[in-house]
Amino acid sequence: MEILDGKKISEQIKDEIALEVSAMKERGEKVPHLAAVLVGNDGASLTYVGSKVRSCERIGFESTLVKLPDTTTEEELLLKIKELNDDVAIDGFIVQLPLPKHIDEQKVLMAIDPDKDVDGFHPTNFGKMALELQTFIPATPFGILELLKRYNVETSGKNTVVIGRSHIVGRPMSILMSRKGYPGDATVTLTHSRTKDLATFTKDADIVITALGSPDFLKADMVKDGVVIIDVGITRVPDETVAKGYRITGDVDFAEVSPKASFITPVPGGVGPMTIAMLLKNTLLARERHNAKK
Repeated sequence: MEILDGKKISEQIKDEIALEVSAMKERGEKVPHLAAVLVGNDGASLTYVGSKVRSCERIGFESTLVKLPDTTTEEELLLKIKELNDDVAIDGFIVQLPLPKHIDEQKVLMAIDPDKDVDGFHPTNFGKMALELQTFIPATPFGILELLKRYNVETSGKNTVVIGRSHIVGRPMSILMSRKGYPGDATVTLTHSRTKDLATFTKDADIVITALGSPDFLKADMVKDGVVIIDVGITRVPDETVAKGYRITGDVDFAEVSPKASFITPVPGGVGPMTIAMLLKNTLLARERHNAKK
């Protein structure tokens, strides 16, 4: 069993991006600029956005954090997005989810310029991804592909089961794993909450990618020997045996499943760090495309 170490690979990617940014500076080119919009004071969102800002500083990006109160109206947020769309200094930006309930998330995501949509959520970018055209791949799926690639995990012809059909992870992964080329060329089954007898699918899978948010859901008796496990789930589970009172766990019962796996991602330290690294990669791609258009 080999650990797919997202923390280590994400640091390698950041180092590679930092070298490219340094070369941009030497050529007298503008360095990438990533902006993040945060509405409200959600603790997890604050932590995540803070990590993005620190990562930008480390690799030489410019960054802007736009903090708005949770009383911000939908109209006010849309005006801010228009400002960022029109600001030529900004290469890419994200609107941190979730948003307050009075704001329509889809309306907000639709308002982002597809050329600056480094999260890859805009329908234009999603459609291009499905057609195998150059575009921004959503950061978490992009990170999973990069992990598979850097560990030389074979995907061609492999029976791949994706658990979860969200537009952020599950559905794009089902498309990406079935596309031509590597990583891809897999035979993919997309399963979800309405799938009957899920274990009949996972038991036959060479690769399982799970994004449910259901702690320790996948057990050893649901997978075969040699399976590749990509665990996207992350949940805080109360645990009085540790000082902080909780532990972080994924969708996979790691202790049970890891002995049967050929490759497996840990939680934390697997897919999570890769998401930020690939968001930065998308921002670098945005800057390069903007340079090419000049």
